[in-house]
Amino acid sequence: MGNINNVIYTAKTHTSGGRLNGTARSSDGRLDIRFSAPGSTDVGTNPEQLFAAGWSACFQGAMGLAAKRLKVTIPSDTTIDAEVDLCLAEGAYFLRARLNVGLPGLESDVAQTLVDAAHETCPYSKAIRGNVDVVISVI
Repeated sequence: MGNINNVIYTAKTHTSGGRLNGTARSSDGRLDIRFSAPGSTDVGTNPEQLFAAGWSACFQGAMGLAAKRLKVTIPSDTTIDAEVDLCLAEGAYFLRARLNVGLPGLESDVAQTLVDAAHETCPYSKAIRGNVDVVISVI
């Protein structure tokens, strides 16, 4: 890792039991979840859903920063539909992901510029760059 001048926030969680029937709780108690297998009807969520929610929220924040820099107003009804696939090939698990970004009322070239800038600066996008097949579409 490079030089870090300022740690803005550190998330702390305690997880037990893993992805199939485990639990996770944040140190501040604001997150307290149960895990269940992807596609199951059991109570709980899974790591792919958590990643999709976290990435899309972070990405929307990155679009906001890009919009300020470019002096563009992001529509109040902006949406992001995130899809994260858990895949298996040749005995190895991997992720594949898509973001479908709705920026109603923005010219398509402006919307694409915001999405491109956000993908360059979003910490989640940076973390998976080169490791996960990603498609980001303006819808």
